[in-house]
Amino acid sequence: MYNIGVIGDYDSIYGFQALGLSVFPVKSASEGEQVLKHLAESNYAVVYITEKFAVQMTKVIDKYREALTPAIILIPGVSGNTGEGVLGVKKSVEQAVGSDILFSNN
Repeated sequence: MYNIGVIGDYDSIYGFQALGLSVFPVKSASEGEQVLKHLAESNYAVVYITEKFAVQMTKVIDKYREALTPAIILIPGVSGNTGEGVLGVKKSVEQAVGSDILFSNN
C-alpha cells in the first residue's frame, strides 16, 4: 500500500494529519529536499509540498517530475497562494495535450 506525505511549514500542513496523511514539517528548503528524497525512496505515491518550499526546491522536484512515483503536487500554505501550483498544473496539461488549452485570444 502506498502512502501520502505532506511537506511544508507546520502551520500549513498540520491539518492534513487529521485526514490520515503523513506530515513532515520542515524549517528550510534543504531540510525539505532531504525529506522529499527519503519519501521518494520509500513507499510514498503522492507528496504534497507547500508552494513556499517548492519554489526553493525546484532542482530536486524536477528530478522526480518524470518518475512514476511520487506524484508531487504543490499546495498553498498559510501565507497564501503564489500561483506556482496552478502554473505546474498548466505545464503538465500542456505536456500531455501538446498545447496551452487555457490560452485566450482576448
